[in-house]
Amino acid sequence: MPVGEICNRDTVIVKRDETIGEAAKLMRQHHVGDVVVIEERDGLNIPVGIVTDRDLVVEIMATGLDAVVITVGDIMEQELVTVKESVGVFEAIQYMRSKTVRRLPVVGENGTLVGILTLDDLLELLSEELLAISRLTNYQRQREARQRH
Repeated sequence: MPVGEICNRDTVIVKRDETIGEAAKLMRQHHVGDVVVIEERDGLNIPVGIVTDRDLVVEIMATGLDAVVITVGDIMEQELVTVKESVGVFEAIQYMRSKTVRRLPVVGENGTLVGILTLDDLLELLSEELLAISRLTNYQRQREARQRH
């Protein structure tokens, strides 16, 4: 299954010159733990960074910096790790593990942002699949028991 089928396409975006305070308000408003920093190129939203709620706490709040003055561009992760929407789920999991990231912006073939894949999304998908397998095993046991009686 390609990640484009399971990624969250309602990605919260900001531009690099927006303040940390604005980013925090967006995270709270949309109940998310990150914002993807984009640049507009030829009318396309190209991801260039990411800022997480943890970044806000560790980099701004814990150091006493002014969230109204600091921009997302000042603290965003500069080496953004992305994945194409055609990549398979298990390949994306391996990529996340090798890059030690919990969030992957998902891009189209032209590099434009199409969504985000998070560790939470993957855990939900995998737990649903495991539950389905578990139910199948239980169903087969019950069926076999009925056939033997």
